[in-house]
Amino acid sequence: MPNVRIKFGTSGWRGVIADEFTFDRVRVVTQAIADHLAAQGLKEKGVIVGYDTRFLSERFAAEAVTVLAANGIRSFLSPRDVPTPVISYEIIRRKAAGGINFTASHNPPEYNGLKFSPGWGGPALPETTRDVESRANALLEKNTPIAVMPIHEAREKGLVEDADLRKSYLDDLKKKVDLEPVRKAKLKIAVDLLYGTGREYLDAVLRDAGCAVTVLHAQRDAFFGGRSPEPSEENLAELSAVVKKGKFDVGLAVDGDADRFGIIDADGAYINPNQALALLLDYLCRSRGWKGGAARSIATTHLIDAVAKKNGIEVYETGVGFKYIGDLLVQGKIIFGGEESAGLTVKDHVPEKDGIIACLLAAEMAAREKRTFKELLKRLYKDVGMILNHRINIRFTDENRAAIEARLGQPLSELGGLRVKGKKATSDGTKYMLEDDSWVLMRPSGTEPVVRVYVESGSEAKMKELVEAGRKFILGQ
Repeated sequence: MPNVRIKFGTSGWRGVIADEFTFDRVRVVTQAIADHLAAQGLKEKGVIVGYDTRFLSERFAAEAVTVLAANGIRSFLSPRDVPTPVISYEIIRRKAAGGINFTASHNPPEYNGLKFSPGWGGPALPETTRDVESRANALLEKNTPIAVMPIHEAREKGLVEDADLRKSYLDDLKKKVDLEPVRKAKLKIAVDLLYGTGREYLDAVLRDAGCAVTVLHAQRDAFFGGRSPEPSEENLAELSAVVKKGKFDVGLAVDGDADRFGIIDADGAYINPNQALALLLDYLCRSRGWKGGAARSIATTHLIDAVAKKNGIEVYETGVGFKYIGDLLVQGKIIFGGEESAGLTVKDHVPEKDGIIACLLAAEMAAREKRTFKELLKRLYKDVGMILNHRINIRFTDENRAAIEARLGQPLSELGGLRVKGKKATSDGTKYMLEDDSWVLMRPSGTEPVVRVYVESGSEAKMKELVEAGRKFILGQ
């Protein structure tokens, strides 16, 4: 076992399988969660346990329930890989103490992860993860033996129950999306499941709504075709080609654990998540008449702000990590929450990213509006002004980590020929507000050896210029 402390990032604890992420350390973290629940007086409420399609995910989940059982905690174990938002829904439906999900979401295939969600259903807030981290690292330092109960014994004692999580979630989902316009439009939709957990969820609902559905990559592949299961423009190139060639109305995708979405327009064009979020917020305000707040992370487009102003609603800016948006949803402060990394949730839904509902709402919008996404964007820009954005990832190694971290801490007075008129320095990086209302955010990823550079501007040329300026600054060029 490597001499590395357990550290929860923006969405759980992740590591490379057989290096940082091992069965021994999974047992330790599960014991820490059990101790956390015991301290909260929640042991009797049970825990939902699920997993994605990654290598050994089901084995890690089975190992976790043996630790929970040894602590007298009942597990509701999914018999198949399951989307992250479905686990969130089931925690709330069963009034469970929480959920343990083995997933590394969109990370490369060599990673796995453990995500803990407490009883309110969203990703654990920092005070919770700090407590679990502290307990886990204390167990590691003392080399404390972790008790387990063989799974067959746990089943005999009623401490493990197989739980089909699919039906109740889908039944609820169909109440939250208006599928009637989709049914009437008889949409032709291509769906890319990226070898993940979304199969028989997104595609099933669309088929039930009368769509002609063509599915890509529905089979399990723990290597995700040799790349990260992220619904990025690059990874959805095949879906784009299928949509264009087959004259589909829309292409939809979810990531490995189905908490992120991807959208392809009828001409094969990729609609970036920031654009999709703004379109969906505007559509929901108009079609549902919803009033309330909208939440976005510090890294997410200010096009959300423009749409919110148009519809007379308040905007909340949060740190990076959907847990903060989920918390606002539970408090009843928002009707909509989105992150530029393709995360979305809405009023009366789970306080967690849900790529499935995002895709279904996009299909509903396309059917009801009878316009392409590009046409809808053109109309929105006419209403609120042009706001364009882009993100790049700059990978680093242990050798250049220190130099890059030092550069991230350096003050900047100008960038891309524009004066810095203000900045926000947070644990999520530094956001530079520029004199023409463009902005640049630079932040290290919480889960990968990557620096992310986010850029937003009112013109394509200036956006490209700022992207290059950000790249050169990070690389010291």
